[in-house]
Amino acid sequence: MKALALTGLKQLEFVDVPQPKIINDTDVLLKIAAVGVCGSDVHYYETGRVGSQVVIYPYRIGHECSATVTQIGKAVKKVKVGDKIVVEPAVSCHKCDQCRMGRENTCRNLQFLGTPGQGDGCLCEYMVMPEESCLVINDKLTLIQAALCEPFTIGVYSVKQGQGPYSGKIAILGSGPIGLSCMTAARIQGAGKIYMTDILDYRLAVAKKHGADWTGNPDKSDIVKEISKIEPLGVDVVYECAGQQSTIDQGIELLRPGGKIVLVGIPRESRISISIDYARRKEITIVNIRRQNRSTEDSIKLLAEKKANIDFMVTHKFKFEDSKKAFELAAGYKDGVIKAMVEL
Repeated sequence: MKALALTGLKQLEFVDVPQPKIINDTDVLLKIAAVGVCGSDVHYYETGRVGSQVVIYPYRIGHECSATVTQIGKAVKKVKVGDKIVVEPAVSCHKCDQCRMGRENTCRNLQFLGTPGQGDGCLCEYMVMPEESCLVINDKLTLIQAALCEPFTIGVYSVKQGQGPYSGKIAILGSGPIGLSCMTAARIQGAGKIYMTDILDYRLAVAKKHGADWTGNPDKSDIVKEISKIEPLGVDVVYECAGQQSTIDQGIELLRPGGKIVLVGIPRESRISISIDYARRKEITIVNIRRQNRSTEDSIKLLAEKKANIDFMVTHKFKFEDSKKAFELAAGYKDGVIKAMVEL
């Protein structure tokens, strides 16, 4: 079968690999339908690493996907051949201390799609996953929406971790797919006012159209000063979705005493810093987000019941043979891209 592999920095090539086969009785053979290009995929594409996770070439990336079931193992009961599914990219061991604590997202033996040292990516024609990673949608969602569930779920989980009794006024720093997912989830959870920032004006326009009350570009104005004029006491929660030192600094400044900063974005650097003067005196709570935990079903339900709309995030669609163009577009922030999808 055909698969797309990284062969060097900013180098993608189609390779022929054996079609995977069912080995375990709980395995499911999937025909991949749609794959989203994620910011972490772009990190691997441009730099060959995300923090301590370093690519060894050639390597297949991609983890946001939907699929159709083509074959099932003998013990599979929850899915059947022909089912359309959301693929949960994380496979936990369910045995370690973290899993027993209900923290499958920090499983010590986690296997995650498209992550060096863990699992190959989903930019291929077929893939085998355990039954537990196959969440049936059939006619509830389109296959494009199903692939979008992974980034949307991170937004849903982040808002769960960030919400509290006093989280009515929030700021989301970074208006890419994850920031927009946080915006959508926060609005559903009753956020009173949403401030959003980005250095790309076209993304701010999208945010304003679909749920933000206020938007600002930190390259063009002092967004901390502007938001503080409106909210002199500070905001309750900041969702940092850009993975930048500057936005982390802005977030700490924007928060009221007792506020919470939720670090959702993935910095390319291995270290970031916090202004301990601000953070200590205001007794700021710092929350790190590691993907998501036990929230994919919630995302599917929100989309199926039309309580959330994320279709607007998909700005570009590519055929499998044009996958390289999808990465070039996403890496260069070209043509107003928010989410590029590859359809197989």
